[in-house]
Amino acid sequence: MEIRTLRYFLAVAREENMTRAADLLHVTQPTLSKALKALEDELGKKLFIRRSFSIALTEEGALLRDRAEDLVTMADKIEKEFLSLDDIAGGDLYFGLAESYQIRYLAREIRAFKETCPGLRYHITSGDTEQVTEKLDKGLLDFAVICDAPDTRKYEFVPFPEGDVWGLILPADSPLAEKNEILIDDLAGLPLFTSEQGWEGDIRAWAGDRFGELRLEGSFRLAYNASLFVKEGLGYQLSFRDLVDVSEGSGLVFRPLTPRLEVKLYLIWNRYQAFTPVAERFLAQVKGRF
Repeated sequence: MEIRTLRYFLAVAREENMTRAADLLHVTQPTLSKALKALEDELGKKLFIRRSFSIALTEEGALLRDRAEDLVTMADKIEKEFLSLDDIAGGDLYFGLAESYQIRYLAREIRAFKETCPGLRYHITSGDTEQVTEKLDKGLLDFAVICDAPDTRKYEFVPFPEGDVWGLILPADSPLAEKNEILIDDLAGLPLFTSEQGWEGDIRAWAGDRFGELRLEGSFRLAYNASLFVKEGLGYQLSFRDLVDVSEGSGLVFRPLTPRLEVKLYLIWNRYQAFTPVAERFLAQVKGRF
């Protein structure tokens, strides 16, 4: 199975049309059709359902698409890594980031690093701990930023200078907005929004024996999206401070939880990872400044 063939497959899966995919790939349609037929024969599975004016993936095709995306991304990353071995003024860095206001520290480090490495190119993907560590484990990322304590059997890490504080985001005209802090008594029975990771991790630990009194109305990976539901009066949002605009006029306010719930953020990397020169230099800078 060749990477080129997987690129062909992904183009057809994305365009859902053989002619458009062939044009984008700068190959003839017969060449593309022949390559995909050979791929189906090699795997022994039908990958496409061919219709009059479009092409759809079979279940097997959808599975291959997910795997092929990772393989092609890895191939591109390897190629860039080797091209950058002799590039002392540039290179590529790949990050997977949790959602946190503390990411500003990483942004500052990247800005400072670009002063000595002007040819730096950096690539950012976002997600929760499960999503970014999965990509890190596959070798698709150089570094990940997570809000959970790292598994020290697999990862090395540097903690961020500050932590994130949990609180409640609620309408400014809510009676609860008159309080300076939010107790679990205030949350009992309310429709709550937060991430699944936060709900099952930090919030469960914070609530302890009273966790069963809390009600998850809906789960969100992005804090901004959840805040729109709060504005529409559908519930209240448990979130880190500073992730959502709660300035005057926004219609929302933030109130910290009490007892105080603060979590650390970590920059992690695989314990036995082979770094490119640019990644080694960046890590050395971060270790000296965090």
